[in-house]
Amino acid sequence: MSVRNLTCIGCPLGCPVSVTLDGDRVAEITGYTCPRGKAYAEKEVTAPTRIVTSTVRVVGGSAPVTSVKTASDVPKSLIFEVMAEINRAAAQAPVEIGTVVLENVAGTGVNVVATKAVEVAK
Repeated sequence: MSVRNLTCIGCPLGCPVSVTLDGDRVAEITGYTCPRGKAYAEKEVTAPTRIVTSTVRVVGGSAPVTSVKTASDVPKSLIFEVMAEINRAAAQAPVEIGTVVLENVAGTGVNVVATKAVEVAK
């Protein structure tokens, strides 16, 4: 058996959570104070995911880049592949908040969307 100690990010409390693993199986979770803490801890040790934020180049825009993020979380193991695709991407101005910049990034089924509007350069 092994123990993983985490700080829960499910809410602002930041509870110290301990997860006891029996191989790949979660045997026990302690330290959480709400159901979100238990769910976060189990997911973090069995299938961790992250929201990825970055910037994408804008062609013909009033700003050279726009901020972007994945529309939902992606497997942590694919972050480098996600970033490689984001780094190759470019958006054509105008860009609106919520514009899909990349579809199905790294085969995850998750889109990358703009989080900042960029107007056409004058």
